Amino acid sequence: MLIARRADTRARADFATWKMMAKLNGLSALPPDAQGFLDGYKKLLERMNEDEASEATIAEVYKSYYLEMGGGGNPPDVRTRPAEPAKDNVTAFRRPAPKPKKASFFGATTVGGTQKRPLPVALIFACLVVVYVGIKFYWR
Repeated sequence: MLIARRADTRARADFATWKMMAKLNGLSALPPDAQGFLDGYKKLLERMNEDEASEATIAEVYKSYYLEMGGGGNPPDVRTRPAEPAKDNVTAFRRPAPKPKKASFFGATTVGGTQKRPLPVALIFACLVVVYVGIKFYWR
């Protein structure tokens, strides 16, 4: 089943890339097998709509990739089921739970439910100025 999922994902991505390259007139830069798949896609477009032709071409590319990746026999169906339509697309707003506060760098602790704050930067700066002025005064 893992090979089938990888092959399907690769087939869908490659087909989208090939279609974009064809729209940008880069078809000649694609490998011959990709050009063959796109020719088949153009033929399918004459008989069916674009979505059906895309899915049919992706199924062919998927079969090719499945065998190339070592899968045996017919590849399993890995397409996801379409989600059921939502009856009501309004979602109730829920506030996220508050995050617990972390301890600060200066080792602030909680005492009696309140947290001690570390010294403000301005107070530390003022203390450094006082120390600097004191040292200058001492050396004179």
